[in-house]
Amino acid sequence: ILADRYIPSKLLGEGGFGRAFLARDRYTPAMRECVVKQFQPSGNLNPQELEVAQKLFEREATALEQLGNRHKQIPDLYAYFSLVVTSRLKGKQEQFFYLVQEYIDGQTLEDELENKGKFSEAAIIKLLEEILPVLQFVHSNGSIHRDIKPSNLIRSRSGLLYLVDFGAVKQVTTGGETQPGNSTGIFSVGFAPPEQKSGARVFPSTDLYALAVTCVNLLSGKPP
Repeated sequence: ILADRYIPSKLLGEGGFGRAFLARDRYTPAMRECVVKQFQPSGNLNPQELEVAQKLFEREATALEQLGNRHKQIPDLYAYFSLVVTSRLKGKQEQFFYLVQEYIDGQTLEDELENKGKFSEAAIIKLLEEILPVLQFVHSNGSIHRDIKPSNLIRSRSGLLYLVDFGAVKQVTTGGETQPGNSTGIFSVGFAPPEQKSGARVFPSTDLYALAVTCVNLLSGKPP
């Protein structure tokens, strides 16, 4: 039981920076379902790389707190905390970081493509009408998502489309002015534009490029 509150029940997925679990919040009347993300970088990172990875994890929590609680199509942040535990293998202490967010019960557009086949033109137009206002909200609040792709768009059982996974988000607000910032080199192959892949400056249009590739991918059924 994490933080004496969250009870993980199922592994949802894992990547380079950690794992995500379906969990229940025992401090809510109906034991509300939620997603617990555990920061646990893979590989042997040097101290500088580990620091960058940890900052990206913190950035995701910050973005969810600033954006999710204010937009119905972005998951809410419920908690962010760290735990220090004794390692059974080394006899030393280890620190783990967790964030808890709203669980979106639904299917990613990547899964929809696999299960139902190519999207129609009408379906793509509806997708754009649903997701472009979300991106406008993200950009107007000084952030760039930087990882738009079918697997990061989830359609809930109620039919509402959500934008998820803010682990690569770039904060670009400086003194009230939106300034372009350098990319950290994190991107999804095929969906990211050239400036992001080269580690150059990223812009709100970086997300629009990735959204355009997403639409072509869903229309054609071909890899990006």
